Amino acid sequence: MLFRSATRKSAAQDKAAGKASGSASADELKSYYRDMLLIRRFEEKAGQLYGMGLIGGFCHLYIGQEAVVVGLEAAAEEGDKRVTSYRDHGHMLACGMDPDGVMAELTGREGGYSKGKGGSMHMFSKEKYFYGGHGIVGAQVPIGAGLAFADKYLDNNRVTFTYFGDGAANQGQVYETFNMAALWKLPVIFVIENNQYAMGTAQVRSTSSADLYKRGEAFGIPGELVDGMDVLAVKEAGEKAVAHCRSGKGPYILEVKTYRYRGHSMSDPAKYRTREEVQKMREEKDAIERVRVMLLDGKHASEDDLKAIDKEIKDVVSKSADFAKDSPEPDPSELWTDIYARDSPQGAALETGDA
Repeated sequence: MLFRSATRKSAAQDKAAGKASGSASADELKSYYRDMLLIRRFEEKAGQLYGMGLIGGFCHLYIGQEAVVVGLEAAAEEGDKRVTSYRDHGHMLACGMDPDGVMAELTGREGGYSKGKGGSMHMFSKEKYFYGGHGIVGAQVPIGAGLAFADKYLDNNRVTFTYFGDGAANQGQVYETFNMAALWKLPVIFVIENNQYAMGTAQVRSTSSADLYKRGEAFGIPGELVDGMDVLAVKEAGEKAVAHCRSGKGPYILEVKTYRYRGHSMSDPAKYRTREEVQKMREEKDAIERVRVMLLDGKHASEDDLKAIDKEIKDVVSKSADFAKDSPEPDPSELWTDIYARDSPQGAALETGDA
């Protein structure tokens, strides 16, 4: 059973439960619970399909980190953009992409968001303003600044959420991007999802400066540290960062301290940490359990209500897996499609009068 009894709460969960009534409504809490649970159940199913050989290549699961993207999406508005790394399934689901299309892409099927050609790490949705999914460590950070530059140019009051990990925070292109973003006051939020192990090396062994949110100080970029296992804390920090960007003050850095329960990818046995450490995080810090406690203690939902949500989510995930299995593999002729853009983005902007 994934969740512990609601009667066995840690001190942190007690504190969080008290905070909930004043900072989130019952409907909001249920929405966050449902969204986080969808990501977790979806990722668990993806892990099963990978083990069955239905998902090829690399597959990086988001289990444990759900509160980060759900909290920040709660602070976003329609038209805001997001770009992330290869641990991207949770981001897709949180911004409203169809689980069927995401799972079909994971399995390399025609019904996927990239027609089965992108797989786990490379899918996109123009309709949901999701710009990937990128397999190269840190490569998405300059892209995020580029998206923000376009929004500043168009003066449309949009914000771009640029996600990357603690490992990517040591990449050179990140600091080149910080410099340009600060220089041009771009409306971009740099979200460092610090799960503390990068690809398998503990942060304390890989960096001499523990406070990643301070990495922008040399460029005049403000930042803050956030508890990434608390969806309400993430939402609050996200709202502050969004307000900063929309007011024209330039970029903002959020270091969101989180934890992944699984290995870096499905091929990683994660022997660099103990099972006891992972279990301790599950028992004391789990983001979904924290909201579950808030709902029950605040009498916003009953055990039966939460069981009904769980069943609803399992049905959605099961349907996505069936859709993926039934969707055909792409025709070999698809190898020659989607190589070059048919229309220039500038032309589209001119046609809509946004330029």
